[in-house]
Amino acid sequence: MAKAQGNLSAGILAAIRKRRPTVVNRDAAVNRGDIVIASYNIHKCVGTDGRFDPPRIAQVIAEIGADIVALQEADQRFGERAGLLDLEHLRREAHLVSVPISPFSEKGHGWHGNVLLIREGAVSDVRQLKLPGVEPRGALVVDLDLKAGPLRVIAAHLGLLRHSRARQAETLLKATADGAGRPTLLIGDLNEWRMGKRSSLSFLSPIFDPSHSAVASFPSRFPLLPLDRVLGNPHHLVTSVAVHDTPLARVASDHLPVKASIDLKVVQKDGPEGEEARLADAGQG
Repeated sequence: MAKAQGNLSAGILAAIRKRRPTVVNRDAAVNRGDIVIASYNIHKCVGTDGRFDPPRIAQVIAEIGADIVALQEADQRFGERAGLLDLEHLRREAHLVSVPISPFSEKGHGWHGNVLLIREGAVSDVRQLKLPGVEPRGALVVDLDLKAGPLRVIAAHLGLLRHSRARQAETLLKATADGAGRPTLLIGDLNEWRMGKRSSLSFLSPIFDPSHSAVASFPSRFPLLPLDRVLGNPHHLVTSVAVHDTPLARVASDHLPVKASIDLKVVQKDGPEGEEARLADAGQG
């Protein structure tokens, strides 16, 4: 058993070493016209020090400086399923507003704990998906009309069981089918560290590439596992990915936020012109 655990740890470390995170600077991304995305499992606002501290989570969200943020575990799981954050405070301090949905209760923020925050843009459609599996899980499918163009965001929190995650991945793929060519992001805590055929996320291929820019985000004090992902369709929609690793983020939740930059302008150009623009932005033109 000890030998098996050693092989498992070696496999995790090998997967992580092959994928060095690219540091994203929000100011540089904005200057390029990119949009900054983040995913953050806030662990019901309980930090690694055992403290329930919603204002501390709000500080981390403001610290990230993203334009679109997907949160997981933003509601109580049982009882009233009340929301745990001060959304008005986030609007004032981080300039982010919650995409309107039908929560489980009057006091709730999200759908199975999923909340999507946006800085600007219009919401043209929202769907709330119930995901299959042993545990109750869900996803939000949100169509946004941004200054840079249309974007579909699928914000999800997948289950702990591999078989459930595989079924949930198939369900999420169906949510991309009616996108009519709309660039799509799949973001959230996907609860999978494995790569390749052994990954429960392999069902997402080729629409999404689960191996693209996987960065270690869990546990926050010593991140080893790439549980939190930002995946794009088309694949070059996501230009860079990194963990948001600060002293505050390390203690606020057991997950570090994952931060990415996307370029809507390039993916909306068709044919050779779009490819030429993509290579030029990557420094290959």
